[in-house]
Amino acid sequence: MYIKPTIVAMDFEGVLIPEIWIAVAERTRIEKLRLTTRDISDYDALMKGRLEILKSNGLLLKDIQDTIARIDPLEGALEFLAWVRKETQAVILTDSFYEFVQPFLPKFGYPTIFCNSLKIDGTGAITGYRLRQKDGKKKAVSGFSQMGFRVIAMGDSYNDTTMLKEADLGILFRPSKKVVKDFPEFDVFFEYDGLKEHIGKCLRSAK
Repeated sequence: MYIKPTIVAMDFEGVLIPEIWIAVAERTRIEKLRLTTRDISDYDALMKGRLEILKSNGLLLKDIQDTIARIDPLEGALEFLAWVRKETQAVILTDSFYEFVQPFLPKFGYPTIFCNSLKIDGTGAITGYRLRQKDGKKKAVSGFSQMGFRVIAMGDSYNDTTMLKEADLGILFRPSKKVVKDFPEFDVFFEYDGLKEHIGKCLRSAK
C-alpha cells in the first residue's frame, strides 16, 4: 500500500516569531502600524497603508531591520520546528519579505522558506513590494498536493486561510477571536505542546 509523505507548511510571523510590524509600532509609537493580517484581510490594502506610514514618517528599511535585530523567536518555537523537521518535512510559507526574515534563518537552522520581496530606492526607503505569486501560500500547498504530498498547513491570520482550506488538514495557531469566529471549520491551538500532539496524531494516522 502506498502512503503519501507528509509535509507541514506553516506561516512565520505569529506562529514562529512575533509580528514584525507590531514590534515596529511599539518601537516607533505609531499605533496604526500595529494592524496586521489578523485585522485586515486585504493584504494589498494593508501593505499600501504601511508604506504610506513609513513614507510620511521618514522610516527606512534600516529602521525596520534595526527593530528586527531585537526580536527573538517565540518561546518554544525553535524546539517546535526542530520537532517537526525530525518527524517529517517542513516548509515556511510567509507573506513577509526576504529583507525582513534573513536574520532569523540561522536561529532556525536555515529552514526552507518562501517569502516576498521589497522594492528599495537609493536612499534605503521602501517604495513597494513584489509578490512571488498572488495567493502564493495556497498555490504552494496546491503544488505540494499535486506532487503527491499530504499537506498539514498552519497559520494565524486571514491571509493563511486559503492555504488552510487547500491542505488536507488546516490548523489555526494563536489566531485572533475574529479569525476564529470567521473560520470555525479549523482546529485551533494556542500552545506548541497541544499542537505537537495534534500533528503527531495526524502523522501516525497516515501510517
